[in-house]
Amino acid sequence: MFRYQMRKFQRFSKDLLSSEDLTPDQYQALLAICASSGNGRLSIRDLAEQLQVRHHSTVGIVDQLVLRGAVIREVAPDDRRKILLTLTAKGEEIVKRLAPPHHKALSQLCPEMIDTLRRISAAA
Repeated sequence: MFRYQMRKFQRFSKDLLSSEDLTPDQYQALLAICASSGNGRLSIRDLAEQLQVRHHSTVGIVDQLVLRGAVIREVAPDDRRKILLTLTAKGEEIVKRLAPPHHKALSQLCPEMIDTLRRISAAA
């Protein structure tokens, strides 16, 4: 039941994101950059860690976000080998538009998911 609830949310999210021509990884990247504590900047290395994907996969995700004008890359002033990512106004607008329906869906599913986890724990 718990996996069903997770899949239900993932289906909702995937459908919503496809209407915006975004992949789940691209959306997760936007969220991670938006939530970063480094003055709204996140390194590609840190983004790869957040997304739990390899560096080269992260570069591909970022390439697509740069092409759509949602993210900009900058060389770190203190280390020219390090690339910092920042949301553009367009990227911020995408997050502002997509985060509320995701929040609402999670808010509705969370009580069911917590109840399911409690039942599973009690049975174990």
